[in-house]
Amino acid sequence: MSGHRPFSDLMKDWSPERRAHSEASKIKLTNRWASFERLCHGMGIGSEEMARLIDLEQSAISRLLRSPDMKVSTLRELSAAMGGEMHITATFSDRSVEIGGLAAADHQPDAAICFNPL
Repeated sequence: MSGHRPFSDLMKDWSPERRAHSEASKIKLTNRWASFERLCHGMGIGSEEMARLIDLEQSAISRLLRSPDMKVSTLRELSAAMGGEMHITATFSDRSVEIGGLAAADHQPDAAICFNPL
């Protein structure tokens, strides 16, 4: 395709400082945003144990943990099975907003949004 080229071609003229900054940013994001698969691995929870916790086949859990696009209800169920809670927060320049009402049991039209100034 015209106008498309590998990212490595774009980086070839970068200064060493820019390359270091890019690598540091990548590491920071990798540490901050973990997939559920990496999270489970880090907590010592295998797909067999997770399957037992939420009563699914191990193969289904393996597919779920590798999925790039899960339902909120699935993420919530996996989090709960691991002993956690899931919260979804939208962050803006002047505030963060916790978004609620994404599951039938949570639906509270006016109480579902909490504004937290940054």
